[in-house]
Amino acid sequence: MSNKPVWYRSLYWRVGLGFVAFLGVLLVAQALLFVWLASLTAGAFPAASGGRLAELIASDIRNRLESEPHVDLGAYVASEYGRVVQPFVVVMKDGRAISNRPSAPVMLLRNTRARLAAMNARQFVPRRPVRESPAGRAEASIVVNGELVGLVAVPPGRPAPMAALRPLGPTLLLSGIVLLVMGAGAAALLIFGPVRRRLRQLEDAATRIGAGDATARASEHGGDEVAALARSFNRMAADLQTRAAALAASDQTRRQLLADVSHELMTPLTAMRGYLETLAMTELQLDPPTRERYLGVVEQETRRMEHIVGDLLDLARLEGGGSVLRREFVDIGALFGRVAARHDRELTERDIGLSSRVDAAARVVGDPDRLEQALQNLAANALRHTPDGGKITLSAEPADQRVRITVRDSGPGVAPEHLPSIFERFYKADVARATGGSGLGLSIVKAIVERHGGTISVRNERGAVFEILLPGALNA
Repeated sequence: MSNKPVWYRSLYWRVGLGFVAFLGVLLVAQALLFVWLASLTAGAFPAASGGRLAELIASDIRNRLESEPHVDLGAYVASEYGRVVQPFVVVMKDGRAISNRPSAPVMLLRNTRARLAAMNARQFVPRRPVRESPAGRAEASIVVNGELVGLVAVPPGRPAPMAALRPLGPTLLLSGIVLLVMGAGAAALLIFGPVRRRLRQLEDAATRIGAGDATARASEHGGDEVAALARSFNRMAADLQTRAAALAASDQTRRQLLADVSHELMTPLTAMRGYLETLAMTELQLDPPTRERYLGVVEQETRRMEHIVGDLLDLARLEGGGSVLRREFVDIGALFGRVAARHDRELTERDIGLSSRVDAAARVVGDPDRLEQALQNLAANALRHTPDGGKITLSAEPADQRVRITVRDSGPGVAPEHLPSIFERFYKADVARATGGSGLGLSIVKAIVERHGGTISVRNERGAVFEILLPGALNA
């Protein structure tokens, strides 16, 4: 099963789409803020032309003066037209000069004063209240009760639209920064918050693994890359736990093997030491037959130790891959013949019958010496457990592109509780202990068979039945 997350669950897509949504919300919020602030400056934009603006201001002031002759025009203009972007000046006949800007354009003010003075000198009242001066500025006369009392002048050109929003720049900048910080915080909390919590759980699990807690696992919730990483981490943790258990079992096996080897070697060493100490006693007079018997026991125990050490070395080479197997066609019938010849004397003495049967189609490629060693060990094991007058059968036949080699005996068989461990080193079943043997023979058989790519099993069927399955000659 692939660990690649579905695209819409991918962390990268979620981060990307989350930030796109965050930017969209931020832009909408800023747009709404801009519209609200712009609504506050709705009166700041001038009329379509300077002449129209001058006419509107002149008409408004005229109406105000007619209704309230002593009105404070400075305060009135500041309150009504203070937000108008387009600058203008109002020059009254009595010398007052009013502007909607803190500092009125000097040239505009001077020209308007001169224009008003000239108009008053000629006692000129325009029939139309608005006109364009030769300089391009717009003018509108303020006529109250048929008398010219003032002049409104608007400079040529229109102000840039951004001029109306310039006073709002600091407000827009501050509000934008606040929105950005709040939006970034919300995005980090909603997008990266859950991911950070799961990464922290993964970190805690890794720390626990490092501290020796092999059961630590990370949460696999979610379908993104973090969940995939958590699953990979958990698989690694499970593998580490399995390996740790295997190492512990291996260490236990090593300790048990060391104890078993020590026990097996201590038995002949103890016997040898006892007899040698007896032979070394000068005050003890031993007759020649007794001395010879003691020396015979020492020799037997020495050979037993040599046999145990040899089996251990042989088993270590087989299991560690240190020995090289030959690859050639094996004559199974000849192997059976050599097994029978080696044990012929004991077979005759104990009246045990040994029969063999080899199918012509049973052909194996392997190391003849090692396969003979395995069969000799199985035959020796069968002899130890077969009562006098019993029977041992060797057979070889094809079995589904393999070759089945069987060693049967007519002994009591293997106790069911010992069947799973019979191929272990130093097998400690009571029957095996009672009849001798180092307990390494069957382990060597298993190692030889497995080095040939085969398997070995044991069952009870009117005695013990050891069955070897080896690859056939065509599959070798």
